Amino acid sequence: MSDYPIPESAPERKPRLRRGVHLLPGFLTTLNLGLGCYALLAAMSGEVGDFDRAAGAIGFAILFDSLDGRIARATGSCSEFGREYDSLADLVSFGVAPGFLAYQWGVRRLLLVQDQLLRDVHNLGLLICFAYVVCTAWRLARFNIQGMAPSTGSKYFVGMPSPAAAGMIAATVHGLKFPNERLDGAIVWLALVAALGILMSSTVRYYSFKDISWTRRQPSLVVVAIALLLWSVVYYSEQTLLIVASSYALSGLTLSLIRGVRHRFASRPAAT
Repeated sequence: MSDYPIPESAPERKPRLRRGVHLLPGFLTTLNLGLGCYALLAAMSGEVGDFDRAAGAIGFAILFDSLDGRIARATGSCSEFGREYDSLADLVSFGVAPGFLAYQWGVRRLLLVQDQLLRDVHNLGLLICFAYVVCTAWRLARFNIQGMAPSTGSKYFVGMPSPAAAGMIAATVHGLKFPNERLDGAIVWLALVAALGILMSSTVRYYSFKDISWTRRQPSLVVVAIALLLWSVVYYSEQTLLIVASSYALSGLTLSLIRGVRHRFASRPAAT
């Protein structure tokens, strides 16, 4: 047996460590909020490089948002305060920031041309981008009240998640780089932003990936696929992120269409 005295603070190390772990989700949420504010400031400058940096900030905010909830559930530190704080951070990072970025990148430069039609489209763009922010707030408020899709556990979201919608805007800006200055480009862009807002407010179900246990041992094929995806994001981020964001955005509509077709055939009377 050792003759060295045991420090009096030793029994308190574990409780202090536990309190530190419980603070981690809130710290990640704060990082999420800070990145949303940075994206706003970067988009405000109107420079091509700053648009890309704003899109990147939104992308990292999505990463931190996905981590804070998982860590909170894993450590048993979920709380009403944490949920409300997370929603307020999400409104900035996935509502206000991408809505402002969509306006600055997609329609703001139409004012540089002295044409009444372009000015009318610009004014319409202001309205649509504001509507996108409203749809994000609507989506977050509904999720706080209703949670996941009924009778599906944690498998599906009701409506497109706001981080996914923001990711679609950020991936498009990151992939195309240069801001739009054309009428046809503005119309297509505003149609996309409006569609994302509608999908967030809709009842279309989107897979949540929350039922996947990442701590368990995964098949080798899954590990290889994830490694290839990460490699593609690092070396071909513009194409990869745009494909991933578009695929997820379309996945909800595709699954909804498949369910509708199945329901229609199932409700038909059997032929005699």
